[in-house]
Amino acid sequence: MSTQGNDGRPGGRAPASRWRKLIGVLIVGGVGLAVVGGIASVFLAGSGYLPFFSMRVVWETPVDRKAAEHGNGNWLVGDTVVRSRFDAVTAFDAGSGKKRWEYVVPRRADICAVSTVADGSVVLIAYGEAGAAGSTEVEKGKGCATVAAIALTDGRELWHTPRAPATGDVTAEPDLVATGGGLAVLRDSDGSRQVREMEKASGRSGVHAVRAFDLRTGTPRWKAAVPKGCVPHRVAAAAKHVLAVVGCDDELKLTAFDPADGKERWTVPLGARRAVTSADVTFLSAEPAVLRVAEGERGVNAFLAFGHDGRPQAQIEATGDYGKIPLDKPNKVAVADGKLFAAAEHEDNVNLDRLVAFDLASGDEAWRGEGPGGSYDVAALHVEDGRMTVLTSSPKYGDGLMVFDAATGDEEDDRAFREDPVSGYDELADVLTYKDLVIAVRWGEGVRPFSAYERW
Repeated sequence: MSTQGNDGRPGGRAPASRWRKLIGVLIVGGVGLAVVGGIASVFLAGSGYLPFFSMRVVWETPVDRKAAEHGNGNWLVGDTVVRSRFDAVTAFDAGSGKKRWEYVVPRRADICAVSTVADGSVVLIAYGEAGAAGSTEVEKGKGCATVAAIALTDGRELWHTPRAPATGDVTAEPDLVATGGGLAVLRDSDGSRQVREMEKASGRSGVHAVRAFDLRTGTPRWKAAVPKGCVPHRVAAAAKHVLAVVGCDDELKLTAFDPADGKERWTVPLGARRAVTSADVTFLSAEPAVLRVAEGERGVNAFLAFGHDGRPQAQIEATGDYGKIPLDKPNKVAVADGKLFAAAEHEDNVNLDRLVAFDLASGDEAWRGEGPGGSYDVAALHVEDGRMTVLTSSPKYGDGLMVFDAATGDEEDDRAFREDPVSGYDELADVLTYKDLVIAVRWGEGVRPFSAYERW
């Protein structure tokens, strides 16, 4: 007995035309969904709501109260992230953001300087009370007169010692203290040209010295034999040497001391062809020895690298065909793996920042990339474990994360933030990485010191 389908045909099978119509509807529907999905992904890609292309907040610290320009620093040690400000040092759990401890400086003192690097889990802070308004002479107990060693694991003060301040002021002072090779290094007084002129005019002489202590116990190790006629200006420390930028008459030089006894190993001028007389000089790294020198118009404006014997290895100019590397933004420069990494501003401003890496042994470019492109700017960069992590910012499109291979410059990741880490703030002080988290670091008044983000 035969059967009939709904169309009256034997076997109940639909005609070929119906199948063609059904397939056509499915194709049109699929294309439509693909178009809609494509349009949606375009809008979602920059919003932080597109899976596998986004970043979202995991935890944030509370908004800071009134702050100051001096005493700011940050460190990541193990699973603890720490920040300092003018009145305290505070630690948080890097995984959860939970507050762990706080160290508050005594009385009404201000933190004026901190070591940029933690040796093991110990950092140095220098603090003191400001002298009388308008004071420029050293006053007993005034100025940046105390150095303390703080254990970042629990916030304990391990020891403290007095130092000779240059003035009664308490202001931001880079490279006043340093840690490295198990040593705590500090600079007594100041070797800047301005201080030397002040002392000459007043007939008074400060106590100019570089001193080293055992980092964990505070036991004095040595007082450096600073070259004759020179006074220390900046200090840095590493296992192989202790370094100081020294002012000698009208020229700035770099001196290396033996970390065992403080004896001078070598002293070389900062300028290879012309003397560097009055410049803003800071250490980017103690090992290898890399300095940032900003002398101004017609002077040296570059990053200088020196070998273990004091021989100049590289002079990377702040301005070149790669653009202009800002000398006043340390959050856009990093030293790692024998290279200097930087975000250079485009002169044509087509793309706001270009990423570039230089070999510190020769000064040659290792690689150059176009960076975030478009209207994006580099807010901060960090290099660790062979990866360069870059936070980008755009007032029009929001903020983003980019990750590059530090050896080649090849892009490995590109994501959008759901909650912008930069928007509403002037800039980021730094960016850190902890496991799979990316941590934005901020300094200043009315900001969240830390915000941690995860890939989504």
